[in-house]
Amino acid sequence: MSSGLKGLAKDTVVYGLSSIVGRFLNWLLVPMYVRVLASPGEYGIVTNLYGWTALLLAFLTFGMETTYFRFSTRRDEHEPMRVYANSLLSVIVLSSLFATLGFAFLHPISEFLGYATHPEYVGMLIFIVALDAISSLPFARLRCEEKAWKFAGIKLANIALNILLNIFFLIVCPLIYRHTPQAIEWFYKPDYGVGYILVSNVITSIANMVMLNKEFRGFSYRIDLPLMRRMLPYAIPILGISIAGILNQSVDKILFPFLFADKAEATMQLGIYGACFKIAVVMVMFIQAYRYAIEPFIFKRNREADDRSSNAVTTLYFTIFSLLIYLGVSFYLEDVFKYLVSPAYYEGLRVVPIVMAGEFLFGLYFNLSFWFKLNDQTYWGTLFTVIGCIITVAVIVLMVPVYGYVACAWATVACNGVMLVLSYAVGRKRYPIAYPLRKMGGYVILTAVIFALGMFVPIEPPLWRIVWRALLLCVYIGVAVRTEGLLRVFKR
Repeated sequence: MSSGLKGLAKDTVVYGLSSIVGRFLNWLLVPMYVRVLASPGEYGIVTNLYGWTALLLAFLTFGMETTYFRFSTRRDEHEPMRVYANSLLSVIVLSSLFATLGFAFLHPISEFLGYATHPEYVGMLIFIVALDAISSLPFARLRCEEKAWKFAGIKLANIALNILLNIFFLIVCPLIYRHTPQAIEWFYKPDYGVGYILVSNVITSIANMVMLNKEFRGFSYRIDLPLMRRMLPYAIPILGISIAGILNQSVDKILFPFLFADKAEATMQLGIYGACFKIAVVMVMFIQAYRYAIEPFIFKRNREADDRSSNAVTTLYFTIFSLLIYLGVSFYLEDVFKYLVSPAYYEGLRVVPIVMAGEFLFGLYFNLSFWFKLNDQTYWGTLFTVIGCIITVAVIVLMVPVYGYVACAWATVACNGVMLVLSYAVGRKRYPIAYPLRKMGGYVILTAVIFALGMFVPIEPPLWRIVWRALLLCVYIGVAVRTEGLLRVFKR
């Protein structure tokens, strides 16, 4: 077991190079955006558009990533490449249809979304989403084949290109334009800030496909209809789970502009919320890296035996590390992380601990959701996420007009908390797993005590406050290392 955990930890670290490090690098674009874009309202446009991106990607991938993992690792299933071909072709067909219809009705869609004056924003978004959906399956293949370093290398190269393009369009070009406008005025527009963020993404999405070219070869492009008939009943509930899950995370950014009569005020608030949400993305980055590693790990553990202990142990370690991240970000929010945004955004910092709490609950739910994936009862996941989605939408629609973007943060907590409780309650009857609840609860209590000591004990000046909170973090780490013997586990 310890060797498996060591392998999982190594994969999580490698995937973290692309997820945690990569997203951190992208995260560093936020200070540039909030200072270069004309107002928080423009960043609100970026937040809204990328909220749609997440939802559309969930729809176009059609649950095929998880379906590919499940069917390619089953003992009684066909060869993995036939499963991969089915998964990839289904996403290619769906994405191509989406792009064709999207461009055919570009102007009506742009008008509905509030971008009638900039339909090219929506056009670029459609193109980005279609390419990224198709590339998701080659990335899933790399994960399933345990090519973590290649996965990380392509992701990091793509992110680096995106950052360089953003810097070029938003920093370098304005400098050149101020001194020698004739050199770049043939392609550069000084007031096209949001557009250049999308242009950068279009270029990197194309580069992504080029770097993944080998994963589009080595198999026959042919649908295996009998196999597809077995895959679809598994994939469709996963699709429902993905869409409802993304709605739970992104519906606030999608609905926000429709909940205010004053659209300028709506985009302003959304910009503040979106920028401060990016600070909480530290938790999201860890969860994403963990998810990349844990899915193939759990499925392969259960290929040869009904190994439920792996899920229980990894859930405990997930809890430990997630709570450490929560404390670290919360403790240094006012002294360090707030400088990632400009003073115009400071009022939104209050949502960061709330958003991180919601993401932590989502991570726990993800850990407690393997039972219905391993048991081929994915319809339960659809039910849980639909219930969570209803809660999210209800809280947002009823509370955002009164409390603003703070209600969006609490909607995440309510949604993920309910899904977590439902999954555990049903799972203990359908597929019992002996999760170490007492230990997990102990770490939650320890975190609450340390959080209270760090946040509510008045200490000045800021340097002493930083030192005090660092000592509290060391206490948490010391308890975890001593109690769980983490060093022994990962040395084996």
